[in-house]
Amino acid sequence: LFKAGAISSRRMRADVPLTRPRGRRRRTAVVVASAFLIASAIGLAFNSQFARDANVASAAMRTAPATRVSFASMAGRQASMMMRKSSAFPLDRKTMREEKSVFSSASSSGSPRDILIPNAAHETKSLDDYVKERGGDRPIRRILIANNGMAATKSILSMRQWAFLTLGDDKALEFVAMATPEDLNANAEFIRLADEYVEVPGGKNSNNYANVPLICKVAAEQNVDAVWPGWGHASEYPELPDSLDKLGIRFIGPDGRVMSLLGDKIAANILAQTAEVPSIPWSGDGLTADLDETGRIPEEIFNKAMVTTAEEALAAANRIGYPVMLKASEGGGGKGIRMSNNDEELKTNFVQVSNEVPGSPMFMMQLCKQARHLEVQIVGDKHGNAVALNGRDCSTQRRFQKIFEEGPPTIAPPEVFKQMERAAQRLTQSIGYSGAGTVEYLFNAETGKFYFLELNPRLQVEHPVTEGLTGINLPATQLQVAMGIPLSNIPDVRRFYARDPEKTDNPIDFMTEDYRNIDNHVIAARITAENPDDGFKPTSGKIERVNFKSSNKVWGYFSVGANGGIHEFADSQFGHLFASGATREEARKHLVLALKELNVKGDIRNAIPYLGQLLMTDAFIENTIDTSWLDGIIQAKKVSVTNEPLEVVTASAAVRAYNHVKNNIESAVESLAKGQTGLQDLKNINRFPLEITYNGEKFSFVAERASPDTIRLMINDDTIEVKTREQPDGSLLMKFGGVTHKVTAQEEPLGL
Repeated sequence: LFKAGAISSRRMRADVPLTRPRGRRRRTAVVVASAFLIASAIGLAFNSQFARDANVASAAMRTAPATRVSFASMAGRQASMMMRKSSAFPLDRKTMREEKSVFSSASSSGSPRDILIPNAAHETKSLDDYVKERGGDRPIRRILIANNGMAATKSILSMRQWAFLTLGDDKALEFVAMATPEDLNANAEFIRLADEYVEVPGGKNSNNYANVPLICKVAAEQNVDAVWPGWGHASEYPELPDSLDKLGIRFIGPDGRVMSLLGDKIAANILAQTAEVPSIPWSGDGLTADLDETGRIPEEIFNKAMVTTAEEALAAANRIGYPVMLKASEGGGGKGIRMSNNDEELKTNFVQVSNEVPGSPMFMMQLCKQARHLEVQIVGDKHGNAVALNGRDCSTQRRFQKIFEEGPPTIAPPEVFKQMERAAQRLTQSIGYSGAGTVEYLFNAETGKFYFLELNPRLQVEHPVTEGLTGINLPATQLQVAMGIPLSNIPDVRRFYARDPEKTDNPIDFMTEDYRNIDNHVIAARITAENPDDGFKPTSGKIERVNFKSSNKVWGYFSVGANGGIHEFADSQFGHLFASGATREEARKHLVLALKELNVKGDIRNAIPYLGQLLMTDAFIENTIDTSWLDGIIQAKKVSVTNEPLEVVTASAAVRAYNHVKNNIESAVESLAKGQTGLQDLKNINRFPLEITYNGEKFSFVAERASPDTIRLMINDDTIEVKTREQPDGSLLMKFGGVTHKVTAQEEPLGL
């Protein structure tokens, strides 16, 4: 095969005179052709279409020797990137465009991309025309994804979909991904989806995805037009947009000044009060401020809202009234936040919050009892406009981490939620916010009152709920806003307001006009690698496969592929399921069925069955939950996933018996293959004892082979006959008690 590659490359050189290339381009054609054939030969792109692809490649070489060839696998892409390091494949993007070359990745479905034939000029021209026609100021073609996991996966899928549906070419945008050794070893899906990746240091995120100097260095070296930050990591670091701006690279999100203001929860609350957004009683009650010449809250006003000592905290708590929440202004993700019911608890919690987020200013707010967590999805543009794209109810939380998200928030009357949207728009416009963000509120269903919680200056994990309600592609909307396109000129937004998406001559007044009626409900469930039997502690390890079937009512995103995994530094969330229905109840039922059919096989633990049980509780069905509901259920252990003990014990004993027989037979065969005639391994395969301990009880069985696929399990005076068949995926089909069970078993340090 290697000879064939060499011969074919010589033949290709002989065929080139149709358009005889000069030195460099001729060498490029030879290198690309040889590499493609060699890569195919070693199995990187070898499939039933190899011959046809090779012919297409050959034809492309003859017509344009500098064409860059894509490969069906990541390994093939690595070969291409190695070639790009040579003089024939410069990394300079300007030169790449002059050569009209294209480098593409495998498609999201995993099928090989077609070999690309120039000219690529129409792609560049169509994007330029689109931005110009829509009133933008700067096309963005090459994007660095400064994130991993779900964020990176979803962003690439969404923006590539937009490029195809809008420009007719999903390769009009190029995606460069940052990837740690851990993500590479875990076979992370976003790396496969990206056009290129740059390996960055591994370990905790301060070494990579939250390392602002590193992100800027990679962005500059890869000559990207913009950086997409996602959520988490460095997405809320003001120094990232500021540093990128100095490099002439756009940040797909708000500027550093706005992010700095909103990242500080004290400043955000003062800004909300200034924009006449209702706030819950807190240590900064009634404070308003105009921004100073540096674009920040004047220091003397800011300091009035802080609690800097335990004594100040106690004084504020007694003025506000218990229970109270003590918060670190720079905290988040469940850190730097504690509830106190009295003075003694507050004294202890003050020390804990101080230690969790060292150096952060602290403030205090009254705990809103029986509160719902409602959100408004907002997007601001560079022209002073802000649109509210309905919202979400994220009240199902565990330790302040969202579990289910749904929309629209039916618990709030429509007229009240409209007030929440308008308040969010006022706040967004008042600070010159540009990009996607979320204004979060606490809502009291009994009184109908709502209170400002915070404005998250980034896209949220649960944004696909809004996409399912509005039909608006949010990552693509972020991209278009970053290109300077006004919101009124973005086709998805115009459709949502029942306007002609092709026109741009009739702007929308988002503060006075209403969007179309929303006629469906969407509920989402986060799929995490957490162990519900051990306090929902995160787990890591290999994932052999995720078996999920979408439908017209259910869809999902997963950050891992076959033979992937979750590493110790990764976020525990690796999937997100969404279900839609004409009503909330219909959407709930669709999601329950989807969770029942979702199967994840591997070393990790997950809470999928537990989520299904939560969706079937009376409180969730009747929509009477609040933000403390799930923590109360977990503490009281009101919901649990249980199996019939007899079935569990029988299946466990059958698994152990099956593996005992299988392992001994394999060992005997191996011995015979080595010429060893001893059959010691076969002596104990027809009848043997085994023990199973379950829920503190020990079960002593005697196992007896009745036939090659049937084992009798005898205990006391009972006999259970189990017929077993191993499936290609490693699971076992077991028939006992007149029922067929599909059993997946795994040995762990604590047992089977």
